Amino acid sequence: MKNSEKPTENKAVKNNFVEPASDAATELKELFIDSLKDIYWAENALVGALPKMADNATSPALASAILEHLDVTKNQVKRLEEVFDLLGEKAEGKKCEAMAGLLKEGDSILLETTPGAVRDAGIIAASQKIEHYEIATYGTLVAFAKTLGENNTAKLLTQTLSEEKEADCVLNDVALNKVNIVAAE
Repeated sequence: MKNSEKPTENKAVKNNFVEPASDAATELKELFIDSLKDIYWAENALVGALPKMADNATSPALASAILEHLDVTKNQVKRLEEVFDLLGEKAEGKKCEAMAGLLKEGDSILLETTPGAVRDAGIIAASQKIEHYEIATYGTLVAFAKTLGENNTAKLLTQTLSEEKEADCVLNDVALNKVNIVAAE
């Protein structure tokens, strides 16, 4: 390798090192519990946001899908409470900045579209972003639970992961077979 081809040290990476907070997690279990608090807040926030999304949908299929997922989400909150119980932890939320941002984006879509198929397409887009965030989060939580030997917890979280994937499929079906077709006209 020529001298000019040698990898150079990226000094910017060193300059961007973040010092952890004094209460930062030092063990995987701490990170796991912190992540559970994050998604617990997120699911509770969704319980409040989903009715607004359903009320603003004009497609009966979309409104129905959202309301059905509201019931599923309420059960997911209860399941998370069971997870906390299994871990001997208090069920409490910690503001999830990612979900707060996704919900704010959903509100923006409502403001930036008129009622009808185009707004419905925007609601689906916002909802799928939320589902994808949840799928990523629950996938990670399942992996953490398995690594920590929390098998009963992993089973509960896997059930929620499956429900989030199903919700994404339902939204995709409504978009491709109904809403997007009308929105494109």
